[in-house]
Amino acid sequence: MDSRTRLLLRQLPSVDELLQELSICETAQTLPRWAVVEAIREVLERWRRILATGQSESAPPDLPSRAALASEAQRIALRLNRPALRRLINATGVVIHTNLGRAPLAEVGIERMVEVAQGYSNLEYELEQGERGSRQSHVEWLLCRLTGAEAALAVNNNAAAVLLAINTLAEGKEVVVSRGELVEIGDSFRIPDIMRRAGGILREVGTTNRTYLRDYEEAIGATSAMLLKVHTSNFRIQGFVSHVPVAMLASLGEKTGLPVVEDVGSGALVDLSQIGLSKEPMPSESIRAGADLVTFSGDKLLGGPQAGLIVGKRLLVEKLRRNPLARAVRIDKLTLAALEATLRLYLDERRAFSHIPVLRALAMPLQEIEKRAGRLRDRIVALASGHLEVSVIDGTSEVGGGALPLESIPTRLVAVQAAHLTAPVLDGRLRRTDPPVMVRIKDGLVVLDPRTVLEDELETLANLVASVAVP
Repeated sequence: MDSRTRLLLRQLPSVDELLQELSICETAQTLPRWAVVEAIREVLERWRRILATGQSESAPPDLPSRAALASEAQRIALRLNRPALRRLINATGVVIHTNLGRAPLAEVGIERMVEVAQGYSNLEYELEQGERGSRQSHVEWLLCRLTGAEAALAVNNNAAAVLLAINTLAEGKEVVVSRGELVEIGDSFRIPDIMRRAGGILREVGTTNRTYLRDYEEAIGATSAMLLKVHTSNFRIQGFVSHVPVAMLASLGEKTGLPVVEDVGSGALVDLSQIGLSKEPMPSESIRAGADLVTFSGDKLLGGPQAGLIVGKRLLVEKLRRNPLARAVRIDKLTLAALEATLRLYLDERRAFSHIPVLRALAMPLQEIEKRAGRLRDRIVALASGHLEVSVIDGTSEVGGGALPLESIPTRLVAVQAAHLTAPVLDGRLRRTDPPVMVRIKDGLVVLDPRTVLEDELETLANLVASVAVP
């Protein structure tokens, strides 16, 4: 280390000196001391590294002024003081966006969570009998009514539901499943891996594209314990294909004494074909077809909080309930509150479509999206003072969330272009606004899809887009 570097290191101000520098800043005065101190330490450590390592390639850079260091620390302190998990505006047009938290909750679900969180609750207490109860009772009757099942169980996600079913019914024994249904459900979680962790032994049958009933029949032996069917919710195989309907598997299961478990994935409780989308498998249909257990997600097409839902025969559900693993994957009180409120909306299908954001977005008429897009365009133009070119163009939305992978929904997009900013730069600026805005880039333009922007977010979105366009 040369003498100039040592001199610059000695000239770095102390934490207390930068605290004094920031004490006169009005913004810094509103921040908690821990955030300011942590930010100052981060800035000073960064500059120590820069000065200590910079001489290997060139002369050390000049040390910034004390005011510049304080300003840098203030920016970091603002970031540290901000919650890590934040609400953002989804203008991507992907309705169930896994990276963005999947389904936004209905207002009544949010209200119920707040109410339960503010005090004590009858989570595991029967008020009528005055004795200990089960947390499952708050949603079990709803799930049974909506699916026609004898019993139900809610856990913390659908992967946990599948794991619990396999561990309970097939630990150390074979689970017979079609090779074409050995899916990866996201983030590298694969059905064979879940099965292995659950203690089941994979017995795959058929081929990737064609599986017949005889394949299952020939595979069943003394060590077989379960017939598993998995809905390929995030991909489709088309062309020369064949699969075995759950009704045929149920007949085979009844003949051989093996339970049939079906993972239908996305959890559609209503027929989506009535709003022009392809039909997704519904738990109620699987129950009617004879499946012994059906598992599905709560935060996809159902439009509720993250949960894994298990419905089916009472005897089997009770076995799962008594498994010690059920406690490890049990659902918490806030999720239960939101789930109950969401399920109650399905008791009246019209209310479900009007109050559940996912269903409302999927069913939104193109005419309404056209109006929203026009309002958003006009507001951005009025606020941007000529810095942006804004137009409304044709486009498509996506269902997302591993559901209807081949489905594209016609929509209208608000296309935004800045003469002095590329689309990636504009995209980056929008991600750093408060709240952040998530968009898509199409043909070199930033595009906003009103389908996934909530009504009360439109004005905020227009202001944020206009604000980042300033040269």
